[in-house]
Amino acid sequence: MPRRLFLAALLWPGAVAAAQPALLATQPVMAQPVVPELVITFPEPVRIMPEPVRAMIEAAIATGDRNKVAAVVEAARATHPDNLDEIDRLHTGFLEHQRELATAKALADELALREAGLFGRWKGRGEVGGYQATGNTSNIGFTAALSMERIGIDWQHQLCARADYQRNNGRTARERYLAAYEPRVNFSTDLFVYGLAQFESDRFQGFDTRLSTSGGLGYQLFDTDSLDLSLKAGPAFRQTHFSSGTTESSVGALAGFDFDWRIFPDLTLTQDANLVAAAGGSAVAFVDNRSSTLYLVTGLEAKITDGLTTRLSYTVDHNSNPPAGAVATDTQTRFSLIYGF
Repeated sequence: MPRRLFLAALLWPGAVAAAQPALLATQPVMAQPVVPELVITFPEPVRIMPEPVRAMIEAAIATGDRNKVAAVVEAARATHPDNLDEIDRLHTGFLEHQRELATAKALADELALREAGLFGRWKGRGEVGGYQATGNTSNIGFTAALSMERIGIDWQHQLCARADYQRNNGRTARERYLAAYEPRVNFSTDLFVYGLAQFESDRFQGFDTRLSTSGGLGYQLFDTDSLDLSLKAGPAFRQTHFSSGTTESSVGALAGFDFDWRIFPDLTLTQDANLVAAAGGSAVAFVDNRSSTLYLVTGLEAKITDGLTTRLSYTVDHNSNPPAGAVATDTQTRFSLIYGF
């Protein structure tokens, strides 16, 4: 304390009290330290997927069925929103594995096609049907057909043969034979070039043999799980050997279509048999300056087992200029069994 202030305090105690505010104002002010606020955070608890949910998803994945897996995953996401990341991880892994399997299968199929021999990779169907009637009339008839197909990377080959025979009261009433070979070259998934060589014999229509050749362009309009439809057209050459002994050659055009319509994926008839219905048909028309020919087949097929199918078909065979004594149009309804191999 200054000496003067000390003396004043001795002489006048009240002076010190009066001077104290001024004295404090002259003293330096010390800054107070700032203490930071302490914040404590705790991590969110980890939500572990219940084991029954995981087992349900893994069981669906083991089936390899995309639709079943998608349904189970959707249910798991709706009922366990805390485990969305884990559920999506399992689903994504399944989809990636399916894509890898599909890619590997496609590569294996392509390699098998490239390495297949001339007589390999053929698929076929054999068709047999018949009937017999006795009593006031005596009728017997049968139909047989064979069709084979080989599908390659760019090429497609089709072979077919058919025979129809019928006797009424001891006399032959129908005798028709047909054989055809049709190769195709695919330019794209829709456009193709075709060739056709066909043999026919039908003495009740007035010819012993009829040879037809054609080539042209075709287009695949539909190629889905339920509907297949392709069109084709091109020039044609035909040579006919009539039963009268004369021969006729002509140049014309060919137009045709081929379709298959799978009406139902499956229809259960009994406990252990399924029916797969498919309406299928084909039509080929030859047109030249002398006559026109239309061959139309429409059928309904019912699959009984993996290899056995029943078929009901209706055939129209029309010739616009038939020989003398022959009618222009023949029709036939067939019921037959088909075995695929």
